[in-house]
Amino acid sequence: MTEQSFVAVRRRAARAILIDNQARLVLIKRTKPGQPPYWTTPGGGVEADDDSVETALHRELAEELGATAERASQVFLFSSSSDAGVDVQHFFVARLSSLDESARSGPEYNDPTRGGYTLDRVPLRSEELASIDLKPTALKEFILANDAALLAEAASVV
Repeated sequence: MTEQSFVAVRRRAARAILIDNQARLVLIKRTKPGQPPYWTTPGGGVEADDDSVETALHRELAEELGATAERASQVFLFSSSSDAGVDVQHFFVARLSSLDESARSGPEYNDPTRGGYTLDRVPLRSEELASIDLKPTALKEFILANDAALLAEAASVV
C-alpha cells in the first residue's frame, strides 16, 4: 500500500508572462533599499472572491499595470515549500491588449516602504533577458528555453 501525504496550499498566485506587440516581456523591476534590483512578472495572490486563477490574473494585471490581455493560457507551474505549507504560482502566457500606467491601483503603489515597482519591457529573444535577475530563477530558465513556443502561444491566444 502506498502512503499518500497532502500538503496544505498556503498561497496561490496568478502571474503573467505578458508579451507586447514588439515581442517584449512586460515585467516589473523591483527595487528595495539595501538590495540589488530584480524583475518579476506581473500578478499576485488569488483572492477568495476570484472565480478562477485566470480571473485573478486579469484582476492583477488591471491593478498592477492598468493592463488588459484578451485571454491567457497556463504554461508553467512553480511551487515553493515552507513549514506553513506550499505556495503555488500559476504562470500564464498572454498577449498585452492595452496598458495605462495611470490606472495602476494595487496597494503596493501607496506604500513607499515596499520599494519601487517600475514597469519595464525586455525583448523576449535577447541577451538582455539572460542578463537580468528574473525571479523565480526556474521561470527565467523556462522562458529562455521556450521563447519561440511562448511567442507562438501568445499569438494564438489573442
